[in-house]
Amino acid sequence: MRILAIDVGTGTQDIMVYDDEKELENSIKIVLPSPHLYISQQVREIENDLYFTGEIMGGGKIKKTLLEHMEKGYKVVMEEVPARTIRDKLSQVEAIGIEIASKDKEYKGFTKIALGDINITKLSEFLLGYDLEFDFDAIAIAVQDHGYNENMGDRDFRFEKFREKLSEPIKPEEFAFKGNVPDYYTRMKAVERSVKAEGIEINPLIMDTKFASITGMCYDDDAAKLNSFIAIDIGNGHTTAASIEDGKIQGIFEHHTSSLTPESLENYLKRLAEGIITNEEVYNDHGHGAHVINPISKIEKVIVTGPKRELIEKTNLDWHHACPGGDVMMTGTVGLIKALEEYDA
Repeated sequence: MRILAIDVGTGTQDIMVYDDEKELENSIKIVLPSPHLYISQQVREIENDLYFTGEIMGGGKIKKTLLEHMEKGYKVVMEEVPARTIRDKLSQVEAIGIEIASKDKEYKGFTKIALGDINITKLSEFLLGYDLEFDFDAIAIAVQDHGYNENMGDRDFRFEKFREKLSEPIKPEEFAFKGNVPDYYTRMKAVERSVKAEGIEINPLIMDTKFASITGMCYDDDAAKLNSFIAIDIGNGHTTAASIEDGKIQGIFEHHTSSLTPESLENYLKRLAEGIITNEEVYNDHGHGAHVINPISKIEKVIVTGPKRELIEKTNLDWHHACPGGDVMMTGTVGLIKALEEYDA
């Protein structure tokens, strides 16, 4: 089976072309800038009014770049769907000066830019340029999605859905969707639509980036020898940790990386393992939250990944940098591949 796995992060999008007839280490691997970065760069290079089409995507630096563009005196118009990249409520998008496109108006002379986390056509052209085969049996994609509920804030809603999913211990792979992404995960639904819009008949497996990463860490060689451990992704924006025992998640917490110190991180991880961490303490510390089902026996080791993973090195915990398939950058893609294999088993 040939699998295309794409993990869209804040800094990079990590891509693996996997063939189960070859060793994982011999997979084709590509690390490119995250889509919001090159779209922001594109905006900075354009001296003209802008018109946005396309899909909802990870906003990243796009909002800041558009505000800077409007400060130069240029107009920014967005169709309703891509406008939700900035904020789900369109009134909040208009409040910062962006115009929502009207079907009754013409926008002549505007430079058009299409938004979207995924551009498989562009990727295929890249691979074909190296005479590489672009033919897959399955596609798996990870993006981070807080979910949207007009009556609840992002942090609250994200953890409400985590609690619903983790009513009992489950394997990290079970956080994947395939053809059953709920409507409230607007970014994941946009990925589904993007794949279909490119004429691809394959139904993609879709996963939150953090759970793809946690899944991938479990397939690290060192982690595979453990029974009771912490898997933690220390990302540019968010840090997510899961306590794992008997191959299943027993508890999770998520915080903003910039708000963590080595001391607070160590304390949170120990309380997560002991099963005494509370949602309130993390939330009141401006994090997303926490949810624990059971304590774990002990922390045999902390398996860590993510671009800010050096934070763990300043703690007193026994840690190991995850590198499933021999590559720290491919933790999420390995997680996607393993989740897909589990889903189709």
